[in-house]
Amino acid sequence: MQGRELIGIGAAVMAVLVLPSAAVAQSAAAKATVDRAKAAGIVGEQSDGFLGFVTEAADPAIRQAVAEINAGRAQVYREAAARAGTTPEAAGAAAYVQVVQGRLKPGEYYRPNGGGWVRK
Repeated sequence: MQGRELIGIGAAVMAVLVLPSAAVAQSAAAKATVDRAKAAGIVGEQSDGFLGFVTEAADPAIRQAVAEINAGRAQVYREAAARAGTTPEAAGAAAYVQVVQGRLKPGEYYRPNGGGWVRK
């Protein structure tokens, strides 16, 4: 993906994120559950813009919270892609680069494109 294209897609993602929309709504409980799972090294951020499991989480509450947040992100990426004239996959990758990477906290896990899990 070229730099100019990435910036345009990132701008579309940011525009969708700041709109008051049900697509970006997530319950406080889901966010808190995922934040705890990230801190525990169970859940991490992936280069496609979605959450993934670093380890197999047996807790159904964590799986449900990840599914809820990923569903919201998928909707945001579809909306951003429509605005930017690209694919939802490209919008998710742009969101990872322009939004998610900057928000990773020390000790959290991320999975770069084509790689394994890395601890920040």
